[in-house]
Amino acid sequence: MRKWKVVSISLIVVLAAVGAGFFDFSNYVNPYLPQGMRVPEIPYHLGLDLQGGVHLVYQADLSKVNEAEYDSAMQGLRDVIERRVNFFGVAEPLVQIEGRGEERRLIVEIAGIVDSSEAIALIGQAPFLDFREPKENYDEILQANQQVLETGQGELQDPFAQTGLNGSLLARADVGFDNITQEPLIHLTFNGEGAKLFQEITARNIGAPLAIYLDNQLIQAPVVQTEIAGGQAQITGNYTLQEAQELVQNLNAGAVPVSITLLSQQQVGPTLGNVSLRQSLNAAAIGLAVVVVFMIAFYRLPGLLASLALVAYGVFLLFLFKVLGFTFTLAGIAGFILSLGMAVDANILIFSRMREELKEGKSFGAAVEEGFRRAWPSIRDGNITTLMVALILFWFGSSFVQGFALALSIGILLSMFSAIVITKNFLRLFAHTPLEKARWPW
Repeated sequence: MRKWKVVSISLIVVLAAVGAGFFDFSNYVNPYLPQGMRVPEIPYHLGLDLQGGVHLVYQADLSKVNEAEYDSAMQGLRDVIERRVNFFGVAEPLVQIEGRGEERRLIVEIAGIVDSSEAIALIGQAPFLDFREPKENYDEILQANQQVLETGQGELQDPFAQTGLNGSLLARADVGFDNITQEPLIHLTFNGEGAKLFQEITARNIGAPLAIYLDNQLIQAPVVQTEIAGGQAQITGNYTLQEAQELVQNLNAGAVPVSITLLSQQQVGPTLGNVSLRQSLNAAAIGLAVVVVFMIAFYRLPGLLASLALVAYGVFLLFLFKVLGFTFTLAGIAGFILSLGMAVDANILIFSRMREELKEGKSFGAAVEEGFRRAWPSIRDGNITTLMVALILFWFGSSFVQGFALALSIGILLSMFSAIVITKNFLRLFAHTPLEKARWPW
């Protein structure tokens, strides 16, 4: 490769690393920068074990749900629980599904919550779906609500009254498509009692909205076009397919209540979380320092270049974690530290091969190229094998295992870039220079 290309790539890597470092540690850098040049400060997302909070595990009862609908029922339940958790104003709570078949669990992690009793009481209820009709003074309430919004004074009133039609009377909801326009719509099917009540409600509300509430939150208010008999109805509108699917999930979550039972509760105090974070960062710093000392002592100048590449690798990895919104947990930090070792491992293979080529009398430039070429199959196969294991852990593991696997996977991919691109071009900088003729640095 031509010298100017090597210099250009190396310079780009250095500048990119400096920029990423500014972004990674913006809270430390910004006080020293002019007002107009300050870096956006985006905080790192800390997991439950580092920030403190509550970890809840619920068992879902799917005995009333058809086997083919397990996934959609759990997804609808997850959405409802996530909405309830957001009631606390929690930033990015973790609500996820675990298990296969009828054995499904719901994992709820709420960081920053000290007293979990209120959260448990709210989460432990089955989703409640009900249909409401306009109150007699519906128009007056709307006008009053509009005035409240404009002036900021007073309280908003619910313009809808309960009808007795709730999720227990809704057999199911499905996504359909208009025969002419092919636009998505929602099919509703009520049971016998629900069909009779729905007909009475639609008969007295033609031309008026019929509100649909889930957990006392308005999710839709379609206008009744005609009296609907037989328990079959359609909700039409300018829905995208995703919007229609989400509405159907919410409707089915309330139509077939999936009761949940609290299996376990783990509470982590903020003090313990801070201690864990400090210990984890210290471990990462000590591990990095030990690796740098070893590389320089054993491989001399290549070890120094690999250490610089390793620092750039760490900066880029933190940048990706921050941009992607990765949530740091103890397991995730462990994956990050392990990926540092993986990055060094690739450099060791390359340098060992390069030394063998130099011993055979090849020029420095040829030794570098040949060392990378011969080391690449081992680097590739070793990293791909580890990556496959990480993907399996991510697919089948619990939330903590998934955090470890995700951090390790991203680290592996970036480590290969670090070894093959960054370290290689740093070494190429010394080709055709007086230093390449000296054997002691290599």
